[in-house]
Amino acid sequence: MWPYPKIVAHRGGGTLAPENTLAGLRAGLAYGFRAVEFDVMLSQDGIGVVMHDPDFGRTVWGQGQVAETSAAALAKMDAGRWFGPEFRGEPVPLFLEFVDYCKEQRIWMNIEIKPVPGFEEETGSWVALTTRGRFGAEIAAGEPAAMPLLSSFSPAALAAARDAVPELPRAYLLDRIPADWEAQARALGAVAIHTNHKHLTPELAQAIKAAGFGLFCYTVNEAERARQILGWGVDGFCTDRIDLIGPSFA
Repeated sequence: MWPYPKIVAHRGGGTLAPENTLAGLRAGLAYGFRAVEFDVMLSQDGIGVVMHDPDFGRTVWGQGQVAETSAAALAKMDAGRWFGPEFRGEPVPLFLEFVDYCKEQRIWMNIEIKPVPGFEEETGSWVALTTRGRFGAEIAAGEPAAMPLLSSFSPAALAAARDAVPELPRAYLLDRIPADWEAQARALGAVAIHTNHKHLTPELAQAIKAAGFGLFCYTVNEAERARQILGWGVDGFCTDRIDLIGPSFA
């Protein structure tokens, strides 16, 4: 049910480097992580970029929106100086740049499809098709552990990814587990449920596992809580505290 790494670096470097950057990946590698979760949305010209927020101002200096900016312009923006002066000039990565670095370094990927509102289907389809272009051999071999895992809070984006490349595994992201979670997950062809550990209970964990799904949590930053949810049957989690919870924690 969960052939993937158990402990995953959240957005690359967690609290040690600017999120969703190559510097974040390098920080994760320095602490032994070869598994990463990151976010993808589409630029104005329909190219995937690795960013979490649809609007500028938090991780990218200035005003504006991803959906109204070309990929070339985004790639020239500074995604590091907000975090610290030593990261000044760290660029916004293009999706393929990020994926290629992960493949070169043998970093497993949980790719969160994070569509700009109104572009759910386009983003899900683009991410799935573009990922297939880099993982054709792995898909042909039919080994899920060798493929990235696509996830999203957006059912429309996941459905588009499913329709575009059904062979790529998908996970349904849910902040709180609703009563009809199983019907939703099966309709999307999901292999796993990803959820906020703060709202998970032992009973819900048991039900998800009994139904045959993998169970992954975000974002667990305390070792005591990590041990607790693993004891409930949680298969894995992502963490910001890659300095405290290492890749072999489980």
